[in-house]
Amino acid sequence: QVQLVESGGGSVQAGGSLRLSCVASRRPAGTNYRAWYRQAPGKERVGVAVIYTTDGATSDGATNYADSVKGRFTISRDSTDNTVYLQMNSLEPEDTGMYFCAAGGYPSSIGTVPPQGSVRYWGQGTQVTVSL
Repeated sequence: QVQLVESGGGSVQAGGSLRLSCVASRRPAGTNYRAWYRQAPGKERVGVAVIYTTDGATSDGATNYADSVKGRFTISRDSTDNTVYLQMNSLEPEDTGMYFCAAGGYPSSIGTVPPQGSVRYWGQGTQVTVSL
């Protein structure tokens, strides 16, 4: 069983930055992407960012973002694909929520953050709180 462990959450003032990390216990089998989702208090979980990780494929390294975070958040990975990061800049109170790391399979050509139904592995989440 693959485990995804997030870290890096915390409390920050609006305009500040945080960097989330997600470490996989081993390479998630049967997946071609790693992604971040978030769930704000009282709201449904939504996709934030995705990076495709299929070695050698033309989609390798391709990224997509939710419109609400474009230009502020950056998803990246290390050379082994075991660790994925989410650099969050210019944070807003609306970014508050529990952030979950995920791995799954989805066509990169569609150009959106994958739907949650495509997720094969979930992390436990890390809390991000942005205050004014």
